[in-house]
Amino acid sequence: MERYRTPRPGTPHRRTRRLRAALLALTATSGLLLTACGAGGGSNGSNKASDGSHGGFPAPAAPTAGGQQGEDRFVGPSPTPDDHLSTFALDVDTASYGYARRTLAAGQRPDPSTIRPEEFVNSFRQDYERPDGNGFTVTVDGARTDQKNWSLVRVGLATRPAADSGERPPAALTFVIDISGSMSEPGRLDLAQKSLDTMTDRLRDEDSVAIVTFSEKAEQVLPMTRLGGHRGEIHHAIDGLEPTYSTNLGAGVETGYATAVEGRRKNATNRVVLISDGLANDGDTDPDSILDRISSARREYGITLFGVGVGSDYGDALMERLADKGDGHTVYVSGQDEARKVFCDQLPQNIDLTARDAKAQVAFDPATVAEFRLVGYDDRRVADDDFRNDRVDGGEVGPGHTVTALYAVRTRPGADGHLATATVRWLDPDTRDPHEKSGELETGALSDSLGKASPRFQVTAVAAYFADALRQGDERRRPLPGEPGLGELHDRAEQLARKTEDKDVQQLADAIDQADRSQG
Repeated sequence: MERYRTPRPGTPHRRTRRLRAALLALTATSGLLLTACGAGGGSNGSNKASDGSHGGFPAPAAPTAGGQQGEDRFVGPSPTPDDHLSTFALDVDTASYGYARRTLAAGQRPDPSTIRPEEFVNSFRQDYERPDGNGFTVTVDGARTDQKNWSLVRVGLATRPAADSGERPPAALTFVIDISGSMSEPGRLDLAQKSLDTMTDRLRDEDSVAIVTFSEKAEQVLPMTRLGGHRGEIHHAIDGLEPTYSTNLGAGVETGYATAVEGRRKNATNRVVLISDGLANDGDTDPDSILDRISSARREYGITLFGVGVGSDYGDALMERLADKGDGHTVYVSGQDEARKVFCDQLPQNIDLTARDAKAQVAFDPATVAEFRLVGYDDRRVADDDFRNDRVDGGEVGPGHTVTALYAVRTRPGADGHLATATVRWLDPDTRDPHEKSGELETGALSDSLGKASPRFQVTAVAAYFADALRQGDERRRPLPGEPGLGELHDRAEQLARKTEDKDVQQLADAIDQADRSQG
Protein backbone atom coordinates (compact mmCIF):
# COMPACT_ATOMS: atom_id res chain seq x y z
CA MET A 1 0.00 0.00 0.00
CA GLU A 2 1.58 3.26 -1.05
CA ARG A 3 1.92 5.82 1.72
CA TYR A 4 -0.41 8.79 1.68
CA ARG A 5 -1.23 10.99 4.64
CA THR A 6 -2.67 14.47 4.92
CA PRO A 7 -3.92 16.13 8.10
CA ARG A 8 -7.68 16.61 8.40
CA PRO A 9 -8.53 18.94 11.27
CA GLY A 10 -12.01 19.21 12.60
CA THR A 11 -14.63 17.22 14.43
CA PRO A 12 -16.70 14.31 13.21
CA HIS A 13 -19.75 15.07 11.19
CA ARG A 14 -22.64 13.45 13.02
CA ARG A 15 -25.55 12.31 10.96
CA THR A 16 -29.05 11.91 12.33
CA ARG A 17 -29.65 8.73 14.29
CA ARG A 18 -33.25 8.38 13.24
CA LEU A 19 -33.78 5.71 10.60
CA ARG A 20 -36.93 4.94 8.78
CA ALA A 21 -36.43 1.24 9.40
CA ALA A 22 -38.91 -0.97 7.60
CA LEU A 23 -40.41 2.05 5.87
CA LEU A 24 -37.27 2.45 3.78
CA ALA A 25 -37.18 -1.18 2.83
CA LEU A 26 -40.85 -1.28 1.90
CA THR A 27 -40.76 2.06 0.11
CA ALA A 28 -37.91 0.89 -2.02
CA THR A 29 -39.65 -2.44 -2.59
CA SER A 30 -42.03 -0.66 -4.95
CA GLY A 31 -39.07 0.28 -7.13
CA LEU A 32 -37.71 -3.24 -6.78
CA LEU A 33 -40.66 -5.07 -8.18
CA LEU A 34 -41.74 -2.32 -10.54
CA THR A 35 -38.56 -2.10 -12.50
CA ALA A 36 -36.51 -5.22 -11.76
CA CYS A 37 -33.46 -3.10 -12.53
CA GLY A 38 -30.57 -5.18 -13.85
CA ALA A 39 -26.97 -5.13 -12.71
CA GLY A 40 -24.26 -4.41 -15.22
CA GLY A 41 -21.56 -6.74 -16.37
CA GLY A 42 -17.86 -6.40 -15.86
CA SER A 43 -14.73 -6.12 -17.94
CA ASN A 44 -12.55 -9.05 -18.82
CA GLY A 45 -10.66 -10.83 -16.07
CA SER A 46 -7.01 -11.82 -16.30
CA ASN A 47 -7.11 -15.37 -14.99
CA LYS A 48 -6.84 -18.65 -16.86
CA ALA A 49 -10.11 -20.53 -16.52
CA SER A 50 -11.32 -23.98 -17.37
CA ASP A 51 -14.42 -26.11 -16.88
CA GLY A 52 -13.59 -28.60 -14.17
CA SER A 53 -9.93 -29.08 -15.09
CA HIS A 54 -7.04 -27.99 -12.90
CA GLY A 55 -3.65 -26.89 -14.15
CA GLY A 56 -0.68 -26.72 -11.82
CA PHE A 57 -1.38 -27.94 -8.29
CA PRO A 58 -4.84 -29.56 -8.46
CA ALA A 59 -7.82 -29.70 -6.16
CA PRO A 60 -8.29 -33.18 -4.66
CA ALA A 61 -10.21 -35.95 -6.36
CA ALA A 62 -13.87 -36.40 -5.51
CA PRO A 63 -14.26 -37.81 -1.97
CA THR A 64 -15.81 -41.13 -1.16
CA ALA A 65 -19.32 -41.18 0.27
CA GLY A 66 -19.77 -40.36 3.91
CA GLY A 67 -17.39 -37.41 4.24
CA GLN A 68 -17.96 -35.48 7.44
CA GLN A 69 -18.52 -31.77 7.57
CA GLY A 70 -16.09 -29.98 9.86
CA GLU A 71 -14.28 -26.75 10.54
CA ASP A 72 -11.71 -25.67 7.98
CA ARG A 73 -8.19 -26.21 9.26
CA PHE A 74 -6.94 -22.85 8.03
CA VAL A 75 -8.31 -20.14 10.29
CA GLY A 76 -4.86 -18.60 10.66
CA PRO A 77 -1.66 -18.78 8.61
CA SER A 78 -1.13 -22.42 7.66
CA PRO A 79 2.01 -24.25 6.58
CA THR A 80 2.17 -26.18 3.36
CA PRO A 81 2.70 -28.77 1.86
CA ASP A 82 0.73 -30.88 4.34
CA ASP A 83 -2.17 -28.41 4.37
CA HIS A 84 -2.53 -26.72 1.02
CA LEU A 85 -6.33 -26.38 0.67
CA SER A 86 -8.86 -23.78 1.77
CA THR A 87 -12.58 -24.55 1.36
CA PHE A 88 -15.62 -22.40 2.13
CA ALA A 89 -19.27 -21.87 1.21
CA LEU A 90 -19.95 -18.80 -0.89
CA ASP A 91 -21.49 -15.83 0.89
CA VAL A 92 -22.97 -12.68 -0.66
CA ASP A 93 -24.15 -11.03 2.58
CA THR A 94 -23.27 -7.35 3.02
CA ALA A 95 -25.14 -6.49 6.23
CA SER A 96 -22.03 -6.29 8.41
CA TYR A 97 -20.56 -3.45 6.34
CA GLY A 98 -23.86 -1.58 6.08
CA TYR A 99 -24.49 -1.70 9.81
CA ALA A 100 -20.88 -0.71 10.61
CA ARG A 101 -21.19 2.32 8.33
CA ARG A 102 -24.46 3.35 9.95
CA THR A 103 -22.93 2.97 13.46
CA LEU A 104 -19.87 5.05 12.57
CA ALA A 105 -22.06 7.76 11.06
CA ALA A 106 -23.82 7.98 14.44
CA GLY A 107 -20.47 8.65 16.14
CA GLN A 108 -20.03 5.17 17.62
CA ARG A 109 -17.65 2.27 17.00
CA PRO A 110 -19.26 -1.01 15.90
CA ASP A 111 -18.89 -4.04 18.15
CA PRO A 112 -15.88 -6.01 16.79
CA SER A 113 -17.95 -9.21 16.95
CA THR A 114 -20.28 -7.81 14.24
CA ILE A 115 -17.43 -7.22 11.78
CA ARG A 116 -17.27 -9.86 9.03
CA PRO A 117 -14.49 -8.91 6.58
CA GLU A 118 -15.97 -10.85 3.66
CA GLU A 119 -19.12 -8.70 3.86
CA PHE A 120 -17.01 -5.54 3.62
CA VAL A 121 -15.17 -6.89 0.59
CA ASN A 122 -18.37 -8.07 -1.11
CA SER A 123 -20.06 -4.67 -0.77
CA PHE A 124 -18.26 -3.18 -3.78
CA ARG A 125 -18.56 -3.48 -7.52
CA GLN A 126 -15.90 -5.62 -9.17
CA ASP A 127 -14.44 -5.88 -12.66
CA TYR A 128 -14.70 -9.63 -13.19
CA GLU A 129 -15.66 -11.14 -16.52
CA ARG A 130 -19.23 -12.50 -16.59
CA PRO A 131 -20.44 -15.87 -17.94
CA ASP A 132 -23.12 -16.13 -20.58
CA GLY A 133 -25.32 -18.65 -18.73
CA ASN A 134 -25.83 -19.91 -15.20
CA GLY A 135 -22.71 -20.58 -13.20
CA PHE A 136 -19.54 -18.58 -12.65
CA THR A 137 -16.40 -17.16 -14.09
CA VAL A 138 -13.25 -17.41 -11.94
CA THR A 139 -10.68 -14.61 -11.72
CA VAL A 140 -7.51 -15.01 -9.63
CA ASP A 141 -5.06 -12.12 -9.21
CA GLY A 142 -2.81 -10.64 -6.56
CA ALA A 143 -0.36 -7.98 -5.47
CA ARG A 144 2.71 -7.92 -3.28
CA THR A 145 2.57 -5.97 0.00
CA ASP A 146 5.18 -3.94 1.89
CA GLN A 147 5.83 -6.93 4.14
CA LYS A 148 8.56 -9.14 2.69
CA ASN A 149 7.32 -12.21 0.77
CA TRP A 150 3.67 -11.45 1.67
CA SER A 151 1.01 -10.82 -0.96
CA LEU A 152 -2.74 -10.39 -1.10
CA VAL A 153 -4.41 -12.83 -3.48
CA ARG A 154 -7.97 -12.21 -4.69
CA VAL A 155 -10.29 -14.98 -5.86
CA GLY A 156 -13.20 -13.44 -7.75
CA LEU A 157 -16.35 -15.29 -8.79
CA ALA A 158 -19.05 -13.71 -10.95
CA THR A 159 -22.46 -14.81 -12.20
CA ARG A 160 -24.18 -13.75 -15.40
CA PRO A 161 -25.60 -10.23 -15.69
CA ALA A 162 -29.16 -9.83 -14.49
CA ALA A 163 -31.89 -9.93 -17.11
CA ASP A 164 -33.76 -6.82 -18.21
CA SER A 165 -37.04 -6.12 -16.41
CA GLY A 166 -39.10 -7.47 -19.29
CA GLU A 167 -37.20 -10.76 -19.21
CA ARG A 168 -37.39 -11.58 -15.53
CA PRO A 169 -39.53 -14.50 -14.39
CA PRO A 170 -42.75 -13.77 -12.51
CA ALA A 171 -42.23 -12.93 -8.85
CA ALA A 172 -44.03 -14.77 -6.03
CA LEU A 173 -42.81 -12.95 -2.95
CA THR A 174 -44.00 -13.36 0.62
CA PHE A 175 -43.25 -10.22 2.63
CA VAL A 176 -42.84 -10.94 6.35
CA ILE A 177 -43.12 -7.53 8.00
CA ASP A 178 -42.25 -6.50 11.54
CA ILE A 179 -45.13 -4.40 12.93
CA SER A 180 -43.94 -4.22 16.52
CA GLY A 181 -44.42 -1.09 18.63
CA SER A 182 -41.53 0.89 17.17
CA MET A 183 -43.33 0.96 13.84
CA SER A 184 -46.04 3.19 15.31
CA GLU A 185 -43.89 6.30 15.06
CA PRO A 186 -45.12 8.74 12.39
CA GLY A 187 -43.35 8.35 9.08
CA ARG A 188 -42.83 4.61 9.35
CA LEU A 189 -45.75 2.22 8.92
CA ASP A 190 -48.07 4.89 7.53
CA LEU A 191 -45.67 5.81 4.74
CA ALA A 192 -44.85 2.13 4.21
CA GLN A 193 -48.51 1.54 3.50
CA LYS A 194 -48.51 4.31 0.92
CA SER A 195 -45.48 2.74 -0.74
CA LEU A 196 -47.13 -0.68 -0.86
CA ASP A 197 -50.23 0.90 -2.37
CA THR A 198 -48.07 2.47 -5.08
CA MET A 199 -46.33 -0.85 -5.70
CA THR A 200 -49.68 -2.59 -6.06
CA ASP A 201 -50.74 -0.15 -8.77
CA ARG A 202 -47.58 -0.64 -10.78
CA LEU A 203 -46.67 -4.33 -10.47
CA ARG A 204 -47.16 -6.55 -13.50
CA ASP A 205 -50.37 -8.56 -13.63
CA GLU A 206 -48.46 -11.87 -13.58
CA ASP A 207 -46.63 -11.04 -10.32
CA SER A 208 -47.91 -12.25 -6.96
CA VAL A 209 -47.49 -11.00 -3.42
CA ALA A 210 -48.42 -12.29 0.01
CA ILE A 211 -48.20 -10.37 3.28
CA VAL A 212 -47.49 -11.75 6.74
CA THR A 213 -47.11 -9.49 9.76
CA PHE A 214 -45.74 -10.27 13.19
CA SER A 215 -45.54 -8.68 16.60
CA GLU A 216 -46.34 -10.88 19.61
CA LYS A 217 -47.94 -13.28 17.13
CA ALA A 218 -47.92 -13.74 13.38
CA GLU A 219 -50.82 -13.27 11.02
CA GLN A 220 -51.31 -14.00 7.35
CA VAL A 221 -52.80 -10.72 6.20
CA LEU A 222 -52.90 -11.70 2.54
CA PRO A 223 -52.40 -15.13 0.89
CA MET A 224 -50.41 -15.32 -2.33
CA THR A 225 -52.45 -13.12 -4.66
CA ARG A 226 -51.97 -12.46 -8.35
CA LEU A 227 -51.97 -8.74 -9.13
CA GLY A 228 -54.15 -9.04 -12.22
CA GLY A 229 -57.80 -8.56 -11.21
CA HIS A 230 -57.10 -8.34 -7.46
CA ARG A 231 -55.54 -4.95 -6.88
CA GLY A 232 -58.46 -3.66 -4.83
CA GLU A 233 -58.20 -6.62 -2.47
CA ILE A 234 -54.49 -6.03 -2.04
CA HIS A 235 -55.01 -2.33 -1.33
CA HIS A 236 -57.51 -3.24 1.37
CA ALA A 237 -55.03 -5.59 3.07
CA ILE A 238 -52.26 -2.99 3.02
CA ASP A 239 -54.44 -0.22 4.40
CA GLY A 240 -55.44 -2.41 7.36
CA LEU A 241 -51.88 -2.84 8.74
CA GLU A 242 -51.48 -1.49 12.28
CA PRO A 243 -48.56 -1.61 14.75
CA THR A 244 -48.94 -3.63 17.94
CA TYR A 245 -46.56 -4.91 20.64
CA SER A 246 -43.55 -7.23 21.04
CA THR A 247 -41.50 -9.05 18.39
CA ASN A 248 -42.12 -12.77 17.86
CA LEU A 249 -39.83 -13.15 14.88
CA GLY A 250 -39.94 -16.95 15.01
CA ALA A 251 -43.69 -16.98 14.53
CA GLY A 252 -43.36 -14.52 11.67
CA VAL A 253 -40.83 -16.66 9.79
CA GLU A 254 -42.81 -19.85 10.34
CA THR A 255 -46.08 -18.31 9.14
CA GLY A 256 -44.29 -16.63 6.25
CA TYR A 257 -42.87 -19.92 4.98
CA ALA A 258 -46.23 -21.64 5.36
CA THR A 259 -47.78 -18.87 3.29
CA ALA A 260 -45.03 -19.13 0.67
CA VAL A 261 -45.47 -22.92 0.38
CA GLU A 262 -49.22 -22.58 0.05
CA GLY A 263 -48.83 -19.95 -2.67
CA ARG A 264 -45.80 -21.46 -4.38
CA ARG A 265 -45.78 -21.00 -8.16
CA LYS A 266 -43.99 -23.14 -10.72
CA ASN A 267 -41.49 -21.31 -12.96
CA ALA A 268 -41.58 -18.25 -10.73
CA THR A 269 -39.20 -16.74 -8.20
CA ASN A 270 -40.48 -17.99 -4.82
CA ARG A 271 -38.84 -16.23 -1.88
CA VAL A 272 -39.60 -15.07 1.63
CA VAL A 273 -38.49 -11.47 2.24
CA LEU A 274 -38.04 -10.79 5.97
CA ILE A 275 -38.00 -7.11 6.97
CA SER A 276 -37.04 -6.64 10.61
CA ASP A 277 -34.59 -5.14 13.08
CA GLY A 278 -33.82 -8.68 14.27
CA LEU A 279 -34.50 -7.84 17.92
CA ALA A 280 -36.65 -10.86 18.74
CA ASN A 281 -37.95 -10.69 22.32
CA ASP A 282 -40.93 -13.05 22.29
CA GLY A 283 -41.44 -16.71 21.44
CA ASP A 284 -38.64 -18.76 19.87
CA THR A 285 -35.55 -16.60 19.35
CA ASP A 286 -33.05 -19.30 18.33
CA PRO A 287 -32.36 -19.20 14.57
CA ASP A 288 -31.56 -22.92 14.28
CA SER A 289 -34.78 -23.85 16.05
CA ILE A 290 -36.80 -21.44 13.92
CA LEU A 291 -35.37 -22.83 10.68
CA ASP A 292 -35.70 -26.45 11.78
CA ARG A 293 -39.44 -25.93 11.95
CA ILE A 294 -39.61 -24.80 8.34
CA SER A 295 -36.88 -27.09 6.97
CA SER A 296 -39.21 -28.91 4.58
CA ALA A 297 -40.19 -25.62 2.94
CA ARG A 298 -36.52 -24.83 2.37
CA ARG A 299 -35.38 -28.27 1.24
CA GLU A 300 -38.36 -29.73 -0.60
CA TYR A 301 -39.66 -26.55 -2.23
CA GLY A 302 -36.43 -24.56 -2.53
CA ILE A 303 -37.91 -21.42 -0.98
CA THR A 304 -35.07 -19.16 0.08
CA LEU A 305 -34.86 -16.35 2.62
CA PHE A 306 -33.82 -12.79 1.86
CA GLY A 307 -33.30 -10.77 5.04
CA VAL A 308 -33.49 -6.98 5.10
CA GLY A 309 -32.13 -5.53 8.33
CA VAL A 310 -33.32 -2.11 9.51
CA GLY A 311 -33.16 0.09 12.59
CA SER A 312 -30.58 1.91 14.68
CA ASP A 313 -30.61 -1.04 17.08
CA TYR A 314 -30.13 -4.16 15.01
CA GLY A 315 -29.95 -7.88 15.86
CA ASP A 316 -27.08 -8.61 13.49
CA ALA A 317 -26.23 -12.10 14.76
CA LEU A 318 -29.80 -13.40 14.52
CA MET A 319 -30.47 -12.02 11.03
CA GLU A 320 -27.12 -13.27 9.71
CA ARG A 321 -27.67 -16.75 11.12
CA LEU A 322 -31.21 -16.93 9.72
CA ALA A 323 -29.99 -15.98 6.25
CA ASP A 324 -27.03 -18.38 6.26
CA LYS A 325 -29.10 -21.33 7.46
CA GLY A 326 -32.12 -20.30 5.38
CA ASP A 327 -30.34 -20.73 2.03
CA GLY A 328 -30.29 -17.01 1.41
CA HIS A 329 -28.52 -13.81 2.31
CA THR A 330 -29.04 -10.58 4.18
CA VAL A 331 -28.45 -6.88 3.67
CA TYR A 332 -28.78 -3.86 5.94
CA VAL A 333 -30.66 -0.74 4.84
CA SER A 334 -29.79 2.53 6.57
CA GLY A 335 -31.16 5.14 4.18
CA GLN A 336 -32.97 5.86 0.95
CA ASP A 337 -29.88 5.30 -1.23
CA GLU A 338 -29.29 1.85 0.25
CA ALA A 339 -32.97 0.96 -0.07
CA ARG A 340 -33.02 1.97 -3.71
CA LYS A 341 -29.87 -0.06 -4.38
CA VAL A 342 -31.22 -3.18 -2.65
CA PHE A 343 -34.77 -3.11 -3.93
CA CYS A 344 -34.31 -1.68 -7.41
CA ASP A 345 -30.76 -1.91 -8.74
CA GLN A 346 -30.13 -5.31 -7.18
CA LEU A 347 -33.61 -6.85 -7.42
CA PRO A 348 -32.74 -9.86 -9.63
CA GLN A 349 -29.69 -10.91 -7.62
CA ASN A 350 -31.61 -10.57 -4.36
CA ILE A 351 -34.58 -12.74 -5.33
CA ASP A 352 -33.50 -14.95 -8.25
CA LEU A 353 -30.98 -17.82 -8.21
CA THR A 354 -28.33 -18.95 -10.66
CA ALA A 355 -26.47 -21.36 -8.36
CA ARG A 356 -27.32 -23.48 -5.31
CA ASP A 357 -24.98 -24.89 -2.67
CA ALA A 358 -21.98 -23.14 -4.17
CA LYS A 359 -18.56 -23.77 -2.59
CA ALA A 360 -15.05 -22.67 -3.43
CA GLN A 361 -11.77 -24.47 -2.88
CA VAL A 362 -8.37 -22.88 -3.35
CA ALA A 363 -5.33 -25.17 -3.72
CA PHE A 364 -2.04 -23.40 -2.97
CA ASP A 365 1.07 -24.86 -4.54
CA PRO A 366 3.48 -25.92 -1.74
CA ALA A 367 6.42 -25.41 -4.07
CA THR A 368 5.79 -21.65 -4.08
CA VAL A 369 3.59 -20.96 -1.02
CA ALA A 370 4.94 -21.19 2.52
CA GLU A 371 1.71 -20.19 4.32
CA PHE A 372 -1.64 -18.53 3.72
CA ARG A 373 -4.90 -17.61 5.36
CA LEU A 374 -8.40 -16.73 4.22
CA VAL A 375 -9.65 -13.30 5.31
CA GLY A 376 -13.07 -13.69 6.94
CA TYR A 377 -15.60 -16.40 6.09
CA ASP A 378 -15.21 -17.63 9.69
CA ASP A 379 -18.75 -19.03 9.78
CA ARG A 380 -18.65 -20.43 6.24
CA ARG A 381 -15.72 -22.83 6.43
CA VAL A 382 -16.23 -26.30 4.95
CA ALA A 383 -14.10 -29.41 5.48
CA ASP A 384 -11.79 -29.88 2.50
CA ASP A 385 -13.07 -33.42 1.88
CA ASP A 386 -16.62 -32.05 1.59
CA PHE A 387 -15.92 -29.79 -1.36
CA ARG A 388 -17.57 -32.27 -3.73
CA ASN A 389 -20.00 -33.65 -1.18
CA ASP A 390 -23.23 -32.14 -2.46
CA ARG A 391 -25.08 -33.10 0.70
CA VAL A 392 -23.06 -30.45 2.53
CA ASP A 393 -24.67 -27.03 2.41
CA GLY A 394 -23.08 -24.26 0.35
CA GLY A 395 -24.23 -20.78 -0.57
CA GLU A 396 -26.99 -19.55 -2.87
CA VAL A 397 -26.05 -16.92 -5.46
CA GLY A 398 -28.18 -14.86 -7.83
CA PRO A 399 -27.62 -13.16 -11.20
CA GLY A 400 -25.36 -10.12 -11.20
CA HIS A 401 -23.59 -11.16 -8.00
CA THR A 402 -19.86 -11.19 -7.46
CA VAL A 403 -18.19 -13.09 -4.64
CA THR A 404 -14.68 -12.16 -3.55
CA ALA A 405 -12.33 -14.03 -1.24
CA LEU A 406 -9.07 -12.41 -0.19
CA TYR A 407 -6.06 -14.37 1.03
CA ALA A 408 -2.88 -13.29 2.76
CA VAL A 409 -0.16 -15.44 1.17
CA ARG A 410 3.54 -15.76 2.05
CA THR A 411 5.55 -17.07 -0.87
CA ARG A 412 8.83 -18.88 -0.51
CA PRO A 413 11.92 -16.67 -1.09
CA GLY A 414 12.70 -16.59 -4.78
CA ALA A 415 9.64 -18.72 -5.62
CA ASP A 416 8.61 -18.69 -9.27
CA GLY A 417 5.82 -20.51 -11.09
CA HIS A 418 2.34 -21.74 -10.26
CA LEU A 419 0.89 -20.24 -7.09
CA ALA A 420 -2.74 -21.34 -6.76
CA THR A 421 -5.75 -22.92 -8.45
CA ALA A 422 -9.23 -21.78 -7.40
CA THR A 423 -12.26 -23.96 -8.17
CA VAL A 424 -15.93 -23.19 -7.62
CA ARG A 425 -18.55 -25.95 -7.52
CA TRP A 426 -22.29 -25.37 -7.63
CA LEU A 427 -25.59 -27.09 -8.36
CA ASP A 428 -27.91 -25.97 -11.14
CA PRO A 429 -30.86 -24.25 -9.41
CA ASP A 430 -33.41 -26.27 -11.40
CA THR A 431 -31.86 -29.66 -12.15
CA ARG A 432 -29.44 -29.81 -9.17
CA ASP A 433 -26.73 -31.09 -11.55
CA PRO A 434 -23.20 -30.24 -10.31
CA HIS A 435 -20.81 -28.02 -12.25
CA GLU A 436 -17.29 -26.71 -11.70
CA LYS A 437 -15.10 -23.91 -13.00
CA SER A 438 -11.45 -23.14 -12.22
CA GLY A 439 -8.92 -20.33 -12.50
CA GLU A 440 -5.16 -20.16 -11.86
CA LEU A 441 -2.52 -17.69 -10.75
CA GLU A 442 1.23 -17.64 -11.41
CA THR A 443 3.73 -15.78 -9.24
CA GLY A 444 4.79 -13.74 -12.27
CA ALA A 445 1.25 -12.30 -12.53
CA LEU A 446 1.41 -10.68 -9.08
CA SER A 447 1.51 -6.88 -9.21
CA ASP A 448 4.72 -5.45 -7.76
CA SER A 449 2.78 -3.47 -5.13
CA LEU A 450 -0.79 -2.78 -4.05
CA GLY A 451 -0.50 0.71 -5.52
CA LYS A 452 0.19 -0.80 -8.96
CA ALA A 453 -2.75 -3.23 -8.86
CA SER A 454 -6.03 -2.48 -10.63
CA PRO A 455 -8.28 0.11 -8.93
CA ARG A 456 -10.89 -2.51 -8.07
CA PHE A 457 -8.27 -4.76 -6.50
CA GLN A 458 -7.14 -1.79 -4.44
CA VAL A 459 -10.73 -1.14 -3.28
CA THR A 460 -10.90 -4.77 -2.19
CA ALA A 461 -7.69 -4.37 -0.20
CA VAL A 462 -8.83 -1.13 1.44
CA ALA A 463 -12.16 -2.70 2.47
CA ALA A 464 -10.35 -5.71 3.97
CA TYR A 465 -7.83 -3.55 5.85
CA PHE A 466 -10.69 -1.40 7.17
CA ALA A 467 -12.61 -4.43 8.45
CA ASP A 468 -9.41 -5.70 10.04
CA ALA A 469 -8.90 -2.39 11.86
CA LEU A 470 -12.48 -2.40 13.18
CA ARG A 471 -12.01 -5.97 14.37
CA GLN A 472 -9.44 -5.04 16.99
CA GLY A 473 -10.42 -6.71 20.23
CA ASP A 474 -11.99 -9.71 18.49
CA GLU A 475 -10.12 -12.92 19.26
CA ARG A 476 -10.65 -14.08 15.66
CA ARG A 477 -8.58 -11.18 14.30
CA ARG A 478 -5.17 -11.81 12.79
CA PRO A 479 -3.59 -8.66 11.32
CA LEU A 480 -3.12 -8.51 7.57
CA PRO A 481 0.38 -8.03 6.14
CA GLY A 482 1.44 -4.47 5.36
CA GLU A 483 -1.34 -3.11 7.57
CA PRO A 484 -1.73 0.69 7.10
CA GLY A 485 -3.15 3.10 9.67
CA LEU A 486 -6.67 4.45 9.30
CA GLY A 487 -5.43 7.87 8.19
CA GLU A 488 -3.40 6.38 5.37
CA LEU A 489 -6.27 4.07 4.50
CA HIS A 490 -8.67 7.03 4.26
CA ASP A 491 -6.36 8.90 1.91
CA ARG A 492 -6.06 5.88 -0.36
CA ALA A 493 -9.84 5.42 -0.38
CA GLU A 494 -10.31 9.09 -1.32
CA GLN A 495 -7.95 8.69 -4.26
CA LEU A 496 -9.72 5.53 -5.37
CA ALA A 497 -13.09 7.25 -5.14
CA ARG A 498 -11.87 9.95 -7.51
CA LYS A 499 -10.27 7.42 -9.85
CA THR A 500 -13.28 5.09 -10.03
CA GLU A 501 -15.93 7.84 -9.77
CA ASP A 502 -17.83 5.41 -7.57
CA LYS A 503 -19.97 6.89 -4.79
CA ASP A 504 -19.80 3.60 -2.88
CA VAL A 505 -16.03 3.99 -2.65
CA GLN A 506 -16.49 7.57 -1.46
CA GLN A 507 -18.81 6.30 1.26
CA LEU A 508 -16.07 3.84 2.24
CA ALA A 509 -13.61 6.73 2.54
CA ASP A 510 -16.10 8.65 4.70
CA ALA A 511 -16.60 5.67 7.00
CA ILE A 512 -12.84 5.21 7.42
CA ASP A 513 -12.50 8.90 8.27
CA GLN A 514 -15.25 8.60 10.89
CA ALA A 515 -13.51 5.59 12.42
CA ASP A 516 -10.17 7.43 12.45
CA ARG A 517 -11.65 10.47 14.18
CA SER A 518 -13.57 8.38 16.71
CA GLN A 519 -10.39 6.75 17.98
CA GLY A 520 -8.54 10.06 18.21
